Amino acid sequence: MPGNGRAVRDHLGRYLRIAGTGISFVSFGTGGLLLGLAIFPAIRLFIRERGARAAVARSVVRASFQCFIALMQALGILRFEVRGLERLNRRGLLVVANHPTLIDTVFLMAFVRHADCIVKSTLWNNPFTGGPVRAAAYVRSDDGPRLVDDCIGSLRAGNNLIIFPEGTRTPNSGSLHFKRGAANVALRGGRDLTPVVIRCTPSTLGKGDKWWRVPARRVHITFDVREDIAVQPFLGGGCDTVAARRLTDYLQQFFAREGQQHGAA
Repeated sequence: MPGNGRAVRDHLGRYLRIAGTGISFVSFGTGGLLLGLAIFPAIRLFIRERGARAAVARSVVRASFQCFIALMQALGILRFEVRGLERLNRRGLLVVANHPTLIDTVFLMAFVRHADCIVKSTLWNNPFTGGPVRAAAYVRSDDGPRLVDDCIGSLRAGNNLIIFPEGTRTPNSGSLHFKRGAANVALRGGRDLTPVVIRCTPSTLGKGDKWWRVPARRVHITFDVREDIAVQPFLGGGCDTVAARRLTDYLQQFFAREGQQHGAA
């Protein structure tokens, strides 16, 4: 029966993707542990200057993420497409993106040269991720009042700072709730924003999803790098709080509109 044969192939493909996802998670953790125990201590030993050491560490992280993406492709877990990648070939960018899946950060850090990002303290203290994030000297999210200044300092140093304004992955409902951090950095630092619209079809590794609950078909992720959003129209008026709220609302509406257009397409 042709229908039965197709069902068997579909089930087999799904089990293979579950296995591939498990292999990917193990590889990610093992790679982070090895980098932290072997590669980054060697970098610290031979490169004394902190800025140069962090730059080399970030290049190693980027190359590692590129290898990880290649592994996921080879295992048949996903396909991906990038549009407007040339817009990321600049320095001092403030990159903002929606956050539908767990691996969004991996992709963006693999695409963007001289990338910096805001890292939660739990990752700094994690045995699998602590070595890489400490060596790369990413911005810590628990720096409190200094956080915005640290972000602006990173941009002025020529880094490309990646921020997810939601602060966490998008909930399964799809509703967006942006925080004002990215807007505050843009306004106080006088930086335009480079938006990246991320779409994942079918959805996977979202907020609350278990890694072994893979979709019925292979995932396709698209990264659409859009034209910069000018910050100048939101400056002025004498109230930073109001300006940050207006810019945050604009960003949330922008990404929500893009999601609705995709859903209707």
